[in-house]
Amino acid sequence: MTKSVPAGSPLFREVLSEWDPRRTLRDLWVYRDLIRQLTVREVRQRYQGSYLGTLWSLLTPLLTLVVYTFVFSVVLGVRWGSSDRPTPPADFALTLFAGLIPFNVFAEVVTRAPTLVLSVPNYVKRVRFPLEVLPVVALGTALAQSLFYGLVLLGGELVLWRRLPWTLVWLPLAYLPLVFLCAGLGWFLASVGVYVRDIGPVVAVLVHLLFFLTPVVYPTTAVPESLRMFIYLNPLTTVVSGFRRVLLWDDGLPWGPWAGWTALTAGLAWLGYVWFVKTRKGFIEVL
Repeated sequence: MTKSVPAGSPLFREVLSEWDPRRTLRDLWVYRDLIRQLTVREVRQRYQGSYLGTLWSLLTPLLTLVVYTFVFSVVLGVRWGSSDRPTPPADFALTLFAGLIPFNVFAEVVTRAPTLVLSVPNYVKRVRFPLEVLPVVALGTALAQSLFYGLVLLGGELVLWRRLPWTLVWLPLAYLPLVFLCAGLGWFLASVGVYVRDIGPVVAVLVHLLFFLTPVVYPTTAVPESLRMFIYLNPLTTVVSGFRRVLLWDDGLPWGPWAGWTALTAGLAWLGYVWFVKTRKGFIEVL
């Protein structure tokens, strides 16, 4: 028979400390300068040495946007809103771009996560290096890129629509569930990737499939009502909708779904951090 741990014992306090959500915030705050330095370095090194430099960060999404706009707007005639008339390609492009911004953050963090620890075995051997900052740095890099995309989108609004929405003030809140979701999955997959090397290709395939299960290139109204509930079970549906509302449509966030998913993804982030801290002790044995 196993013995229970007395509530006042040092072991109980140690276990309770490991599961305290405040520990996650405290640890990240302690390493804030390291996270900032590594993020800045990664952003600078991403396009260092290439002829076009940071222009690649603009050309890649713009080329993708042109292809998607042509296929889904011109060829397939996907419409946004309740009008029966085709959506003008320029309006479709802005709507599509607003959905690509958060999904690209998610895709970049999640697909990179399984190899984050594997790519820096020298860090694993350093007892004092906080490996838990690696997914945060990947997230920070993706967020920095998304802010650049956001500026491009706002520039397109000024040129095409001659206005900017006042709801931009809600953009930081629109990012919250996305940040929590990416952080939680980032910590979890970074740990699992050390022990299960095949997880990387599997995650890449799942992210590709998830793109078409998220209303990025089509509105949720295009999904049959009998299947629409499954689309709403995807947290990225609420995230994408929130970005479009505050960046394009002068509308507030979908506060009910937003609050629910923010709470759930915050819990996921905490569990992902606890999982990473619990499993990182075995990294050096595997590597």
